[in-house]
Amino acid sequence: MALNKEQIAQRIAKELQDGYYVNLGIGIPTMVANYIPDGINVVLQSENGLLGMGPFPFEGDEDADLINAGKQTITTLPGSAIFDSAMSFGMIRSGRVDLTVLGAMEVAENGDIANWKIPGKMVKGMGGAMDLVAAAKNIIVAMQHTDKAGNSKLLPKCSLPITGLRCVKKIVSDLGVFDVAAGGFVLREYAPGVTVEEIKAKTAGKLTIAADVKEISF
Repeated sequence: MALNKEQIAQRIAKELQDGYYVNLGIGIPTMVANYIPDGINVVLQSENGLLGMGPFPFEGDEDADLINAGKQTITTLPGSAIFDSAMSFGMIRSGRVDLTVLGAMEVAENGDIANWKIPGKMVKGMGGAMDLVAAAKNIIVAMQHTDKAGNSKLLPKCSLPITGLRCVKKIVSDLGVFDVAAGGFVLREYAPGVTVEEIKAKTAGKLTIAADVKEISF
C-alpha cells in the first residue's frame, strides 16, 4: 500500500537532525512540521520572512496574520523572528539553511529537479524554489512517484523547465525512499505492501536496489 501524504512527511521528518535550520516548501513538505521527532530541536524557516515556525494551529486558533510561504496559517514558537523577505532570502542565499524539503513534478536520475512550471499553464511565479535549490546544503524531495496517468516522475532527464541542476540528494515518494547517487536512483526503503518489482516498473530513470533495502518504518 502506497504512503499517503502525511506518511511521506512523517518519513522525511526522520531525516531531521538536531540544530538544523530547515525550509519546508509548499504542499507535502509543510506537513513535516507536525512530525518533528522528540528530542530533535530544529528551526523552521519560511521564505516569506519567518524563523521559528511551529506546527499548524488547531481549528479555531488560526491567526490570519501568521502564514507560511504557501499562505497557510501557522503558529510561532518562543524566540520566533519575523522579518522581510529580503532578509529571508539573504539567509537562504548565504547558505544558512541546512535542509530544504520541496515538492517536485519531476526529478532526473542526476539530481535535476523541475517543480515550478508546466508549459501552457498559468503560474504565479517560481517563488523561492530556485534560490533554495541553489543554496541549500541538502535537498529532500517529497512527491508522488507517478503522475495521474501513471507515468513515472523519476526520469532519465527532466522534460519540464528546470528549477535546479544536480541538487537533489534524497527522494521520499509514496512508493519508497531513494538516494540520488552518481549512478542514478538507489532504492533504500519501500512502502509497506509495495514490491520492489512494482517500484522498478514505475521508475523510468536508472534504478539500483540497495543490498540492505528494507521496508519503511515509522
